[in-house]
Amino acid sequence: MQFVKSDVNINFIGRRKIAFVVSAVMITISIASLIFHGGPRLGIDFKGGTLMQVKFLAPVKIDAIKVGLQDIKLGKSSVQEFGDLEANEYLIRTDSSVMTTEGFTTDVKKTLASSTGIEVEMRRVDMVGPQVGQDLREKALFAMFYALLFITIYISGRFELKWVISGLMAAVLIGAVYIFTLFSVSIPFLILVALIVALVLFWFLELKYAMGAIVALVHDVTITVGLFSLFDKEFTLAIIAALLTIIGYSLNDTIIVFDRIRENLRKYHKNPLEVILNRSINETLSRTILTSLTTLFVVITLFVLGGSIIHDFAFALIVGIAVGTYSSVFVASPILLAWQGRQRKK
Repeated sequence: MQFVKSDVNINFIGRRKIAFVVSAVMITISIASLIFHGGPRLGIDFKGGTLMQVKFLAPVKIDAIKVGLQDIKLGKSSVQEFGDLEANEYLIRTDSSVMTTEGFTTDVKKTLASSTGIEVEMRRVDMVGPQVGQDLREKALFAMFYALLFITIYISGRFELKWVISGLMAAVLIGAVYIFTLFSVSIPFLILVALIVALVLFWFLELKYAMGAIVALVHDVTITVGLFSLFDKEFTLAIIAALLTIIGYSLNDTIIVFDRIRENLRKYHKNPLEVILNRSINETLSRTILTSLTTLFVVITLFVLGGSIIHDFAFALIVGIAVGTYSSVFVASPILLAWQGRQRKK
């Protein structure tokens, strides 16, 4: 199916400076929001605590629920409406990890029914200890970091045949990160430093395709996490799954463009690199738009009709797919031009 005419010639690379400014603004807003909020709002998966979902048979006031929670020593809990207004469902969160036995559930139901005067139904109770939450948080960061490193090996090997160099670099970074974890170094800080070091190594080892792909992926993840912070959405294990999905989707789109660039570099090697990049992006534009639109259609359907449970997951995918498509065109490909300037200086 030819969604875009074969002779289309949009000057994407010529607008790269505008795109860089847009990306810089979005990343700045994302980082500023994260700093202002003290990082993403972590769910009980990562910080530990207890989560209860309750349903009342009639509308109740949140203050009445909090009064009941004080009677069972959960006065510091937060209460918020959940789902549709007509559902009369509420989420109760507390930082303390309560032993969620059957007796505890019965006590909560009796206390809330007494304080509100309305019968209550306990939908679910989840408890995560603080140590488990910390372990999950660290493993989530390592999962994304290792995913990026393995992507580096694949991109460098496939497009530049530098399997050994990229493999050794990844092994050294993984080893260094492991050693520093033994000295109780902050994991988020350690992963950030490792990513910066990796990008510097990409530049000096001339892994241009890998650097373009990784910068685009970091760009996508940063903006997605920043929007979660901006809208004060909860960061859970499901969102980590969404981020890994975004990484895979964006990488696939970037590889399609890179593959066409590699082919056109052989066919039109006498043409300027900017012309070849533009030609490659335009030739893959139909596939890019069709893939993005069909995927977005499904994800938007999940967002609208999927219910509150997967609402944030679908939101993350919508943002990630949109930003990932943008970065494949305006972030990953233009980075290849930086090497042309470097080679001219040499």
